[in-house]
Amino acid sequence: MKFCLVDRIESIEPGKRIVTVKSLSLAEEYLADHFPIFPVMPGVLMVEAMVQSAAWLVRVEQDFSKSLILLSSARNVRYGNFVAPGMVLRTEVELLSLEDGLAKVKGVGSTGEGSQTVQGRLELRCCNVADISPSAADADAQIVATLKEMFRLIGGPAALAAAGRA
Repeated sequence: MKFCLVDRIESIEPGKRIVTVKSLSLAEEYLADHFPIFPVMPGVLMVEAMVQSAAWLVRVEQDFSKSLILLSSARNVRYGNFVAPGMVLRTEVELLSLEDGLAKVKGVGSTGEGSQTVQGRLELRCCNVADISPSAADADAQIVATLKEMFRLIGGPAALAAAGRA
């Protein structure tokens, strides 16, 4: 993941819902190109923020049993307002279903001022590296360990504890 678009997990209801935040700063490298005179978060990265939020919800539900969670489709994506440096993108994602390695979610992104920036329905494929390339199976444990550390750094364990699940 080149861009980490979840700075903090605000709340999580395992198997149901997650709320995350991303504080957009002028230091984000992609803003230099999008657009230099009027820097705003690209729409595709708003969707990616929803994907990353959904992935944390799915990982918790699957107890980090899958090393890869990949976007397989995005439907009914609509954009509202811009997210500019100094603003906070708050993403709320609801898990609709999780069956046979496929998670379906719906998400909404809004700014700290409450105006909606993005919404859509996403399908995520959950698998392990070993499922794709059996000779690279050792990578799964390393990836999961890294993801668990990232989860700790963005406040996942505290959010779980607040939800009554450690």
